[in-house]
Amino acid sequence: MVRAATWADALAAKAADPGLLPVAGGTDVMVELNFDRRRPMGLLDLTRVEDLATWSVHGDTVVLGAGVTYARVVDELAHLLPGLAMASRTVGSPQIRNRGTVGGNLGSASPAGDAHPPLLAAGAVVEIESVRGTRRVAVEEFFAGPKRSVLESDELIRAVHVPCATGPEQFSKIGTRNAMVIAVASFGLRLDSSRKRVGTGIGSAAPTPRPAREAEDFLTAELVSAGAWESREPIGPSVVRRFAELVASESAPIDDVRGSAEYRRHALGVMARRTLTWAWDEYRNGVAA
Repeated sequence: MVRAATWADALAAKAADPGLLPVAGGTDVMVELNFDRRRPMGLLDLTRVEDLATWSVHGDTVVLGAGVTYARVVDELAHLLPGLAMASRTVGSPQIRNRGTVGGNLGSASPAGDAHPPLLAAGAVVEIESVRGTRRVAVEEFFAGPKRSVLESDELIRAVHVPCATGPEQFSKIGTRNAMVIAVASFGLRLDSSRKRVGTGIGSAAPTPRPAREAEDFLTAELVSAGAWESREPIGPSVVRRFAELVASESAPIDDVRGSAEYRRHALGVMARRTLTWAWDEYRNGVAA
């Protein structure tokens, strides 16, 4: 175990020994170790690195340190990032939310990660650093495959840059029980009233988390052509139905012990329809970030 006291220490340690596995909350890592799914050469403890446990607002963007916990997102950022806060409330138990971090969720790159759909819907950017320098990667390009990311062996996640909400956001997931559950399928939605755009994120229904671009483009075009952003009139049932169909069609689920591919597609359509209805009702009632 290597314990980093500063961010510079962490980067130096990772450069010297790329086989070190970063640990912040440990809520994903310890499960893999306990079930003997992974045996890293060593662990890099990041819990003492204060820089990772802070967040700030720069212009219209929240810069969220990789070590900020789900509990803090719920308590401190619900007014700026309501979709991410909703997703954070669904993570595990209170103990898990007090330990688990958004950066750790990204680092594990699980298709079922709860933070991923709202980050995709928001168009977040992941800040990655090594002793060689810093780079930023759009979150939709961060995932390279099931539990694989574009991180190089000497790189660490420093922060996530998330645009502040300018309208209602929603998150929904379906699991085998009501609490402490891994998503069978999940969906995030953002209504960006400042740009008159719709953002989406699909979780646990493809090899990697992904946006539903066709659904986004369809709904954005419908809302603009109808002047709905200005009038706040109800969205027609046919538009809602088509949006849900497109979301479901843009998934690529598999059959596994938690659910069938057919069920996941059906569930995504239901969640897309419901989250859009809820979010648009909020918007019609004057809800704004």
